[in-house]
Amino acid sequence: MSARILIIDDEESIRFSLRGVLEDEGHEVIEAGSGEQGLEMVENQGPDLVFLDIWLPGMDGLHVLEKVREGQVDVPVIMISGHGNVETAVSAIKKGAFDFIEKPLSLEKVVITVNKALEFGKLLRENLELRAQVNTDRAESLTGNAPSIVRLREQVARVAPTDAWVLITGENGTGKEIVARQVHAGSRRAKRPMIAVNCAAIPEELIESELFGHEKGSFTGADKAQAGKFELANHGTLFLDEIGDMSLKTQAKILRILQEQSFERIGGRKTITVDVRVIAATNKDLPTEIKAGNFREDLYYRLKVFPLEVPPLRKRAEDIPLLIEEFLDLLVRAHNFKPLTFTPEALEILQRYPWPGNVRELKNFVERMLIMYAGQMVGPRELPPEITGGIDEDHVLGSDLACQPDLDLKTARMVFETRFLEAKLRECSGSVSKLADAVGMERSSLYRKLKAYNIQVQE
Repeated sequence: MSARILIIDDEESIRFSLRGVLEDEGHEVIEAGSGEQGLEMVENQGPDLVFLDIWLPGMDGLHVLEKVREGQVDVPVIMISGHGNVETAVSAIKKGAFDFIEKPLSLEKVVITVNKALEFGKLLRENLELRAQVNTDRAESLTGNAPSIVRLREQVARVAPTDAWVLITGENGTGKEIVARQVHAGSRRAKRPMIAVNCAAIPEELIESELFGHEKGSFTGADKAQAGKFELANHGTLFLDEIGDMSLKTQAKILRILQEQSFERIGGRKTITVDVRVIAATNKDLPTEIKAGNFREDLYYRLKVFPLEVPPLRKRAEDIPLLIEEFLDLLVRAHNFKPLTFTPEALEILQRYPWPGNVRELKNFVERMLIMYAGQMVGPRELPPEITGGIDEDHVLGSDLACQPDLDLKTARMVFETRFLEAKLRECSGSVSKLADAVGMERSSLYRKLKAYNIQVQE
């Protein structure tokens, strides 16, 4: 396991000796002759391991160790000293050192200790990654009995144990990242981290640095070296979320790296080779994006080894009670809410609502209901108007028109068409192109009708 190792020692002969041993083992070595310089390099160079002499001019090694730990840097530190004793060693360990080696250094012990420290650092990073994800992971299951979800679970179970790359498609809020984590959890890489990158959330000028990493000073603002997501995902899984929002320039670089599994950090010369399984996700229709010149066809087919489609919530309405129950249990335990219940009438309305924000919207709705009605029973009257109003428009579009005798046929038709188009537009997530296909109209004619009925569109 190649690593970047920092040696902090004022004796040049010790640095020279350690450098030789460590470079022979394939590691990259950087040096500092004082504690102050060493602290700066810990912050800016991002070493994987530090050798730290206890007796240094100026700031001594134990003080440096305290500063490193105050900065919450989790890099393993091996203390070295030619004047060591048991008391000094115990003090160093209590302050957070990984181990203590006396001078003159035993080269064999150095190699053994380095390997143990690097393994410890790797386990520590993985543990922190898992702890950071624990609250999210508890809710990450493909809940539901709808045929589309049952089929999706079967497909995940088939592809997860392989190393095949996966392309996940689906609308916003359907749970594409949950599917990605299920694939990773069922793989041989499950004990390694899954590193997620939201390609839509990272500015274009920073995405290469985010993915490939950079060296200190490689561009304005690069005040320290940083490993990229590809490097962090080595032997694990890289999840590229919203891949359809990536620029063509970055797509070209991604394609090359995906094919070669090697790259250089920005501003660096060292070639880094990785073993990464890639899972990509998008809410866009990539074949349409390819025709429009917005997405590379070769990258599409490189990613689409095993496609998975996550269905929208409106197409599996029978799962809504199960999802509500799951979210209630999660939120009650997480926030100490008093549980609530929904009446059968309320559940029926919720199953008929189209949920344009999908599962994410449903979870937010459940949390909102818990805040307002914890410990109570929620019926139709307690449901928010956007849900009960949506039902009136979506599912009984014309039922109230017949009860209004003052309406003539022309006006009734206009009211019906307005409600119908508004409901369909919500189902199409505001996309006029999708709406035109859904209602069978030419786009230009549809635009005129929407304008005539004063229906607001985002396009």
